[in-house]
Amino acid sequence: MSAATVPPEATIQGGAAPRPELRVPSSGWRVIAAKEFGDHLLSVRFIVLLVVLGLAAAIPLYFAADRIRAAATDASTIPAIFLYLFRLGSEQIDILRVDAFVGMVAPLLGIAFAFDAVNGERSEGTLPRLVAQPIYRDDVINGKFVAGMAVIGLVLVAVVGLIAGFGIVRLGIVPHGSEVARLAAWVVATFLYVALWLAFGLLLSVVVRRAATAALIGFGVWLLVSVFGSLITTIVTGFLRPSSDADIDTILGNAQLTQFIGRLMPSKLYQEISLVILNPSQTQVSAPTTIEQVQQGQQRIDPLLTTLTLDQSLLLVWPQIVALVGLTIVCFGLAYVAFMRQEVRA
Repeated sequence: MSAATVPPEATIQGGAAPRPELRVPSSGWRVIAAKEFGDHLLSVRFIVLLVVLGLAAAIPLYFAADRIRAAATDASTIPAIFLYLFRLGSEQIDILRVDAFVGMVAPLLGIAFAFDAVNGERSEGTLPRLVAQPIYRDDVINGKFVAGMAVIGLVLVAVVGLIAGFGIVRLGIVPHGSEVARLAAWVVATFLYVALWLAFGLLLSVVVRRAATAALIGFGVWLLVSVFGSLITTIVTGFLRPSSDADIDTILGNAQLTQFIGRLMPSKLYQEISLVILNPSQTQVSAPTTIEQVQQGQQRIDPLLTTLTLDQSLLLVWPQIVALVGLTIVCFGLAYVAFMRQEVRA
């Protein structure tokens, strides 16, 4: 038998054994997520942000404790009294509410856990070694995003649990099943809101090479949207305000335009979602479009006697929820595509 007809199996007899085939694990993102999750829990960043978010929830609760205790005496006539822990503020400063403060501070969680997710690995020189492991390249960015969401969910549940425990032990307010369901829905909505900022921070970490620059951009955008967003909306709509002698159709059209401009801010979307979910008496969030709707709003009966179920409230703010989810998908999609197209050099 000539050498040309020798089967391949015969050529390796008595020689070196064949090298085993390397298989890429199908759950490589879980390995990355578990490692990142452990690093987050042991970091000083996690402790600091947990304390900041806890103070953001405790300070409004302290100022509103007397009002909540007074309202608890009339619990039979007030719907969802337990939710007052999260939406009732101080008599002097109404913005001192748990939902308002959480909506303002919680985005810091998303930015802080993602602004150096990729560029931090690149600056330390560990990114080439990370992508050289037997995992798919997209497992890196997927695992980092999942780890950030897991840490954010843990922090939110812990803070909400502390507030609920304070209301039960200190104020003696026991929640009903519908109130627990609304509170869980609000936690999920807050989780989606913070996930948007997490995806935005991840996008910055991929596009911007320096972690410090990404942090400045992320915190600057947060400050612009969460703190000065309403001021910017007021200034823009002030130029579009109709004259005092305008007809009712012009006034209604300007109200719709003002509302549309305000909803370009993610903080406004989250504010409307929190308002409806935490208050079953809230039956509308959109400005009236016709004179009939204005008249119906004026003739509406006592809001304390008009309450919505949870599914009705979710249906009312479903467009806002879809908008938050869509913005999160867009930010994460841009980060994913940019990371997959980048060249990683050793």
